[in-house]
This record gives sequence, C-alpha cells and structure tokens, in this order.
Amino acid sequence: MPSNEQGTVYGNLHAYKMYTRPTAQRLFGAYSFRKKQGTKHHENVQRMLEILGLNGTLTTWGIAKTHLDDSSGIRTKEKEYRRLLLGRMARGKHTIGLLESGLVVKDGKSHVKAPADQYRLSLHGILYCLDVLDLTDKQIDKIAEKYSDILPMVFGKWEYLKSNIGNEVYRLKNLAAGLFMDNIQIAKISNFPVYELMTYLNVKYQNNFEQIDEEDLANQISFWFYTNLLVPARFRTSSKHSSLEIKQWKKIIQEDKNIAKWYYGFVNEAIKFYNTRFSRLKKLEKV
Repeated sequence: MPSNEQGTVYGNLHAYKMYTRPTAQRLFGAYSFRKKQGTKHHENVQRMLEILGLNGTLTTWGIAKTHLDDSSGIRTKEKEYRRLLLGRMARGKHTIGLLESGLVVKDGKSHVKAPADQYRLSLHGILYCLDVLDLTDKQIDKIAEKYSDILPMVFGKWEYLKSNIGNEVYRLKNLAAGLFMDNIQIAKISNFPVYELMTYLNVKYQNNFEQIDEEDLANQISFWFYTNLLVPARFRTSSKHSSLEIKQWKKIIQEDKNIAKWYYGFVNEAIKFYNTRFSRLKKLEKV
C-alpha cells in the first residue's frame, strides 16, 4: 500500500536510521518502560505499540478493548489512544502523534458498527518495537505471525527460517538498532561480498529517503536480512570467524523457490551494477 494512502509518509532504511529512529526515541522513549521508568507519555505510547504489534490491525476501540471490559472505560481509553495517534495541540504547541512519526499507519476501515479507521504498525514501527520494547522471542514470533503479509519474505517465512537457522532469525533486531552493515569494515570479517551487496542495497533505494512504498521497504529490509546472515555471528578465540555456514545459507535460499528467485534477482542486479561501474573505471585508462 502506498504510504500516502496510509495516513503517513515514511522513507527507506537510511531514513529510519537517520530520522525515524532518533526522533521516535526522543518522543516516545529510547528504552522500554519496563526496564527504566520514564514519562507516562512514553509508557502509554509503548503500551499502545505493543498492543498493535501483538494483535495486528485494530480500531482505537479494539485497542482499548484488549485490556478493558467496561464500555465507559473503553470509551475513555479510546479517546486517549486517538490523541496518541493523531497528536494534539497543547499550549499552542503541536505534539507529534504516531501517524505523523511514521510508526503507525491506517489500514482500511472496520464496518462492524459505524465505519471506523483501523491501524497497525508500519515497518518503521515494527523496527522501533524490536529496538526499544525489550520484547521476548515469543513476542517477536507473535509479531511475525500478525505481520506476515507486511514483511512476506521474512515474517511470511518465519517458521521455515526458524526450523533451519533457529535464533539467527532474531538478527532483525540488529537492523532495528540502526546497524545497516554497510561500513567498509564489514569487508574484513566476511569472505562473502556482504559489503558490496549492502552498498548496492543503499544505491538501489537511494532515491526513497523521503518516501517509499511499503512493498519496496519490505524488500529492502528482507534483502538486508538474508544478506546479513552471511555476517559472522561471533569471533572465535583462534581469530577465525564463525558464521552461518554457507551450505546452511544456500539451503534456506535454494529450498524455497520463491526466496531463490527473489534473492538471486537482487544479486544479479548488483552484479550488473558493479559490471557497469567497472567498465567505467576501465575507461579511465584511455582518458
């Protein structure tokens, strides 16, 4: 769904790292309210994001109903959640809401009673939750289940991935923490062309800093995820690098035809890009 149909506008992973993440941490907290006491506003926002993460698409009434029973209490909490979504004016100053920040998006309407907007986490919102909310593995699994259609090549393959690589699936938290893995130093710790692929991933979506369609952002996140599996998980005392074995990596790619076609299409794009750049570099000899 185009971001302008979702009630908010958000950019690519570079925008998440440079703008959305630091802005959200400033406005809504840089750590979980359960780990360190912060403002009540931070706690309320984080609780709401957690509800959307674990339950998927809901109306404001549905969000309140997840933890309240009586109608009057739900109605009061619903108004609070609406303010958190839309922001508000206080003492002549506008407070940014979750929609404007890019963490939550509209997702159609409910017609159970009167038509009501439905909301869910954006991909930026999912990353913020992984980064800040101190979620358990089971909670992350639940988010993967609820958002499998939003991040189909990762969350939509979650059980398949877990059955092959176990806890390595939670590497997605590294991206959520702002580690894009495009630093030149990455070339020193992997024999595989991780740096080259991550660099091309930046180039591929470089024009989408201010705005990107959700499908494109999902692809950028997913390309990052599968490429990051080639990065060593830890260093051995012998100074040799331990990483996901290349046979295991190939297995998860090649045993799913959809993943193979999709990911190797990205690799072929990268090869074409570097071949073109190399040809231009060779022309310098003739200048």
